[in-house]
Amino acid sequence: MAASLSPDPQTVQPAGPFSRWERMVAGRYLRSRRREGGVALIGVIAYVGIALAVAVLIIVMSVMNGFRAELLSRILGFNGHVFVTSAPAAGLDPAALARRLSGLPGVVQAAQVLEGQVMAVGDGQVAGAVVRGVSRKDLLATRLVSRNVTPGGLDGWGEGEFGGEKVLVGERLAASLGLRPGDPITLISPTGAATAFGEAPQRKTYIVGGLFSVGMSEYDQTFLYMPIEQAGLFFGREGAPDFIELRLADPDKAAALKSEVARIAGPAATVTDWTERNAAFWGALKVERNVMRLILMMLVLIAAANIISGLIMLVKNKGRDIAILRTMGAGQGSILRIFFMAGAAVGVAGALTGLALGVLFCTFIGPIQQAVEWVTGARVFASDVYYLSRIPAQVDWGEVMMILAWSLAASFLATLPPAWQASRLDPVEALRYE
Repeated sequence: MAASLSPDPQTVQPAGPFSRWERMVAGRYLRSRRREGGVALIGVIAYVGIALAVAVLIIVMSVMNGFRAELLSRILGFNGHVFVTSAPAAGLDPAALARRLSGLPGVVQAAQVLEGQVMAVGDGQVAGAVVRGVSRKDLLATRLVSRNVTPGGLDGWGEGEFGGEKVLVGERLAASLGLRPGDPITLISPTGAATAFGEAPQRKTYIVGGLFSVGMSEYDQTFLYMPIEQAGLFFGREGAPDFIELRLADPDKAAALKSEVARIAGPAATVTDWTERNAAFWGALKVERNVMRLILMMLVLIAAANIISGLIMLVKNKGRDIAILRTMGAGQGSILRIFFMAGAAVGVAGALTGLALGVLFCTFIGPIQQAVEWVTGARVFASDVYYLSRIPAQVDWGEVMMILAWSLAASFLATLPPAWQASRLDPVEALRYE
C-alpha cells in the first residue's frame, strides 16, 4: 500500500528549460524587496534608462526620417527630376524637344523654364529674388505651388500680351517687401536687352497676382513666378529657356531615364537629375543620420549596462538561495536561466515601454510642439533655420523593429555575465559562512 503511494521514478520527468518553477523563482527574485536581498532600485533605474534610450532613439530617427521625406517632397515638388540644358548656339528647338521628351514612359511633364536673378523692390524694401518663368499650363501642373496660392489667385496670370504683367510671389518674400495681392512690385535685372553698348539693366513694374507658400522657407523667401513669355522679354532671352525640366511619376527612376533623355536631346545637351543637383546636401543628410543612429544605439548599450550591475548585486545577495537550489538538485543551466530571465524581464519591459513612448510622441508631435511653444513663448523649430515650418516625424516600422531588436539583444547580452557567474557558484563556498 505504501509502495503504491510513492511515485514511480520512471514517470517523473525533469523540468525542461524555462519551466514554470524557473519563471516563478526569477519573478520572485525580481520582485523581492531590498531587505530581502533584492535590488529593486537598480532594476527601476535600468528599466527607466532602457525605456528612455529606446524612446529617444525612435523619436530622433523618426524626426530625421520625416525631415528627409518632407524636404524630398518639397524639393521634388518644387523642382523637376531630370534637367536638359543646352547652349543657345546648339540650335535645338526647345519646344519640339519638350514635346518629344514628354512622350517618354514615366514622364508626366516637360516644362520649359527660364530663370534669372533680380532685385525686387516693394513698399520701400529691397530683397534679392529669383524669377522663374514658366507657362500657365506648367505652373498649374506644379501642384505644390498652384494648390498653395493664398491669398490671391491665378486669375489672369499668364494671360494677355506676353503673358500679362501679373506675377506670383513667395509668401515670405512678399512679407519682407511689405506686399499684398494687387500691389506693384518693381524688378531690376542686371541683364536685359542687348544694345550697342552691351546689355542694359532692365527695370519694370509688375502686379502681385497672388502669394504662394510651399512650406519651405528657402523657396518662399526667394522665388517669384512670371509667365515665360514675359520673363523672356524682361531678360532679353525670348524663345531661349535655360533648361527643360522633366517631372516623373517615380522620381527614383530619374537616373535610369537619363540615358534615354540624352539620346533624344543629342550630344549638344547636358542631362542631369535631381540626385546630382543635390548630391552634397543628401550626402550630408545621410551621414548625419547614420552617425546619430550610431550614437543613440550606444546610449541603449549604456542603459542596458545597468542590468549587469543590478544582477551582480542580486547574485551576491542571493548566494545562499543559489546554494540551496543547487543542493536540492537544480543544475547550472537552471540557475543561469533563472537569473537570465530576471535581467531580461527588465530589458524587455523597458524596450516595450520605450517603444510605446516613442511612437506616441511621434504621433502627437504637432500638439507637443505647440504646447512647448505656448509654455516657453519661443519657437522650438525656427523655419528660417530648418527650412520647414513644423517638426516632421515619420515612423519607419522597419527601423522601429530594428531598434527594438537591438535593445532586446543588448539587454539579453547584459544579463549573461552575471547569470553565468551565478550558475558557476560553488554551493559549499556559498554556505560556508551561513
